[in-house]
Amino acid sequence: MKIKKETLKKILNSDVNFERLHSEHAELKLKIKNLNKIKFPTTHEEIEKKQHQKQKLILKDKMEGILSQTN
Repeated sequence: MKIKKETLKKILNSDVNFERLHSEHAELKLKIKNLNKIKFPTTHEEIEKKQHQKQKLILKDKMEGILSQTN
């Protein structure tokens, strides 16, 4: 789902839950990016990356649910 920056800014300022979800999503995105930089990840790092990816998708779905309720 693509949203305008102004819409995102408005909801971030008005919905604490959405702001928390967005922050967690950004943190997971950074963790995944850092794990992707590892040339030869361990099994533990691969599992950690998959868990972060799944959690990131869950957060994205929750944010999209909030956005669909506001439109």
